[in-house]
Amino acid sequence: MAWQQIYDPFGNMFISTALAAVPVVVMLVALGFFHIKAHIAAGMGLAAAFCVAVFGYGMPVGLAGNAAVFGGLTGLLPIGWIVLNIIFLQQLAEGNGSFKVLQDSLSGITEDRRLQLLLIAFCFGAFFEGAAGFGTPVAVTAGILIGLGFSPLAASGLSLIANTAPVAFGALGTPVITLAKVHGYDLMEVTAMIGRQLPFFSLLVPFWLIWAFAGRKAMMEIWPAILVTGLSFAIPQYLVSNFIGPELVDIIAALVSMVALVSFLKVWQPKKIWTSPSLKGHEKDGGEPPRPKTMVAYSGKELLRAWTPWLILTVFVFVWGLPPVKDYLNHLFLAKFPMDGLNNLVEKMPPVVTSPHKEAAVYVLNLLSATGTGILLSAIVGAFVMGYGPVAIVKTFLRTVWLVRMSLLTIVLMLALGTLTRFSGTDTTLGLAFANTGVLYPFFGTLMGWLGVAMTGSDTASNVLFGGMQKVAADQLGLNPHLMGAANSSGGVMGKMIDAQSIVVASTATRWFNHEGDILRYVFFHSVALACLVGVLVTLQAYVPPFTLMVH
Repeated sequence: MAWQQIYDPFGNMFISTALAAVPVVVMLVALGFFHIKAHIAAGMGLAAAFCVAVFGYGMPVGLAGNAAVFGGLTGLLPIGWIVLNIIFLQQLAEGNGSFKVLQDSLSGITEDRRLQLLLIAFCFGAFFEGAAGFGTPVAVTAGILIGLGFSPLAASGLSLIANTAPVAFGALGTPVITLAKVHGYDLMEVTAMIGRQLPFFSLLVPFWLIWAFAGRKAMMEIWPAILVTGLSFAIPQYLVSNFIGPELVDIIAALVSMVALVSFLKVWQPKKIWTSPSLKGHEKDGGEPPRPKTMVAYSGKELLRAWTPWLILTVFVFVWGLPPVKDYLNHLFLAKFPMDGLNNLVEKMPPVVTSPHKEAAVYVLNLLSATGTGILLSAIVGAFVMGYGPVAIVKTFLRTVWLVRMSLLTIVLMLALGTLTRFSGTDTTLGLAFANTGVLYPFFGTLMGWLGVAMTGSDTASNVLFGGMQKVAADQLGLNPHLMGAANSSGGVMGKMIDAQSIVVASTATRWFNHEGDILRYVFFHSVALACLVGVLVTLQAYVPPFTLMVH
């Protein structure tokens, strides 16, 4: 007999919503205000979620425990596996000095920190989001930025802010493809709708990124380069999403933007070079000044050797994301383990779904096709290129495991918390609170998507969680269902910078351990402000001409 979720256990939506928010509030307050270490804060949030699920929502103890275990396993693979192997590659590159060569060569394109941010955090990060997603872009770009001498807070926070506009089409369009498949949206319709929302923010985010880093005046000093970056991303993003499909949106837009920016910098450089590696107002956080441009002249062979591991990484990540490659690798090895005591024993209920629906809980061990495995193989190939022997490679890997052990534990606990809230129905209670906002629903429905990503760490998971509710609410209010399905995904991307696992990935990539609270406090305003702006745009598209023309 399946346990049926109850979304208002107290018969009072205000009390039920307040109770449902307790686990998230406990974790965020512990992390952001009391400076408690991330793994302890996550453990406190998990304990609170367990108590709320069992004593508040009546979830059987066994189901609650199994849901937490299921989430923890998901935290190890794929998320933890990606983080571990990116840091492994980074350790290899630093160990033989090739990262310093990479740093100097990037400085050769431009010594201006603002332009380096545009190139690496926005353009390069968008490519990795499109190819792999699931934490890869933040892990890569934050690691490169810290290697370039950016302060830990700048490298972490700015990588998170930059990784927003591409998220809806990340991992070869996985979030929107999943939204359409699970909830019955027309794939091209909802893809096109997202492509009429996010390009505005693809243009805005590069400006926002530099403003957050260096202030308004410094932003205006390089506005031509920012405009080139944003436009060359936004226009392909609109065209590909509206006329081709979701799979290659980010990859094409990122490559066009990267080429456009590098080409533009060959003919234009700012009059004043910005050399500070720290966020404006946070100069005490450290960072390294740029090396003099004439200090080292590297040969073409040295530059090629330094860049090759990262080029190998790019190729492997892209190839690993291709559906035919995934299918082939899964054919070679794919193990599925239904979670006894959880699989099909929890039933979602209306109005979240049109009819009672049993929740599957099957752990998929896709070790060969996992993105982290592609990263691991690229790191090993890159290690041989860098001149490492087998023994040194193994030693470096073991040292990396020890280095990130607490971060891996934190990710496991975070995913356990998120999965328990999903199976207990507490996250749905929070979503229903947004759904009961009537005429303001386009705005708050967008924030529902933001909440989903902030809680689950995944735009895909948020679309699975709230995509059906968006459709039901839109039909009841006479809104276009594809508008609100798209809003769930577009609003969700702004929650990516504050979800706990992304923050842990950023702190691990920069090796700024136990500072997750500092990162959260810094990015929280940016996340909320940008999510509200998406909500305003969706509201205009719902009610106000000529924005309503974008819906049809």
